[in-house]
Amino acid sequence: TFVAEFCCGFFVVLILGNFWFLAVLYLLWLYLDWETPCTGGRRSQWIRGWTVWKYFREYFPIHLIKTSDLNPNHNYLLGFHPHGVLVAGAFGNFCTGPSFKNLFPGLTPYLHIMPIWFVCPFFREYIMSAGMVSASKESVSYVLSNKGGGHASVIVIGGAEESLNAHPGSLTLNILKRKGFIKMALKHGAHLVPVFSFGENELFKQVANPKGSWLRNVQEKLQKIMGFALPLFHARGVFQYSFGLIPYRQPIHTVVGSPIPVKQNLNPTTEEIEQLHALYLQKLRQLFEEHKRNYGIPEHKSLIFE
Repeated sequence: TFVAEFCCGFFVVLILGNFWFLAVLYLLWLYLDWETPCTGGRRSQWIRGWTVWKYFREYFPIHLIKTSDLNPNHNYLLGFHPHGVLVAGAFGNFCTGPSFKNLFPGLTPYLHIMPIWFVCPFFREYIMSAGMVSASKESVSYVLSNKGGGHASVIVIGGAEESLNAHPGSLTLNILKRKGFIKMALKHGAHLVPVFSFGENELFKQVANPKGSWLRNVQEKLQKIMGFALPLFHARGVFQYSFGLIPYRQPIHTVVGSPIPVKQNLNPTTEEIEQLHALYLQKLRQLFEEHKRNYGIPEHKSLIFE
């Protein structure tokens, strides 16, 4: 968000300063380039390989764990859980560094994020260069329509709403009513892959906001109006550990599960969507149960779907 604010501020400076003509040229570029976030984006391997991202991954540190091969002759829809506050595991593993390419050769990951971020001047160029694209239906369809295979749509299934559950130790996922990704996988015959990022909710402490509280009600109303959530969180500072906005140094292990084969069905029925959704939940829970002991989750703890 700091980078987004800086980019917007820089654009305002161009308008108000003596460089207004540059702002006009950029607005023309924005008009001509408006659909790019929905048509695969415009990634830059140079930016994705910046050294700063190496330090970013090592800070926590962030790890990507493979449990099964993914045949590059197919397209895949990777469901990422949980959202957390920062979605650090998704960014660190799918937008930076060589880990994904080394573990899954032949596959190109596309991290889908809220379309509103691509309205921000200059910031849109920055996030597209990292491999992020819009989370709109058109964008997901574009990625999954690659006839040669080799494309992987990464979708944070719980969305912004789930960030309000991002408390240390929380295992609550917003997924029971989220079935659009299932329908999309069926329409394109994209194999489904559950992904669970252990440690994602441990990076920040969030102000208590249980369901039904006045704070949670306000946050949910704002989320519906603006399209993104506003969790009230804090972590550590630069030189002290008691308060600040720098995330805690907690390891993140993003575990990529085995693919669920999906046969293309251009007009899936409600029953077919429900069946595949139930199977996905089963495989996601199985993935969590098989790996939770490795990452400090107590035996009695299990995922909560809501």
